[in-house]
Amino acid sequence: MNGSDQDQYVEFSLGREKYAILISEIHEIIRMQDITQVPSSPRYVRGVINLRGKIVPVISLRSLLSLAEENASKATRIVVVNHREESVGIIVDNVNKVVRFSDIQPPPDRVGGISGVFFAGIGFSGEDLVGILRLGEVLLKE
Repeated sequence: MNGSDQDQYVEFSLGREKYAILISEIHEIIRMQDITQVPSSPRYVRGVINLRGKIVPVISLRSLLSLAEENASKATRIVVVNHREESVGIIVDNVNKVVRFSDIQPPPDRVGGISGVFFAGIGFSGEDLVGILRLGEVLLKE
């Protein structure tokens, strides 16, 4: 799978690992804010936020990918994505930059202990490998 020239991605970090989401799937990136918890929700669902009058569920990508949770820092962001006519917030440690990948390889069956089904591919950004998330799989995890 080759990345086309127009495909831009937003690269972000969870700890030392780097991931990316297609820029066309992102509605906006906001600072961390108070999240209202929702009873009986899955472990990775942190709750909901009010985004200009719209209630948006927020998930912890760390929790979803079975990574250790960390306290929010000044760099922590909520990446609000549009998926199936709905907005969903994804908590990430740090938003790095907008990137284009000249080479995207298919994902292996497992990426660092995480199922390869969550990834559309692995992009190369300089010396770094960046996991390109497949939002449909990530957001539909049960």
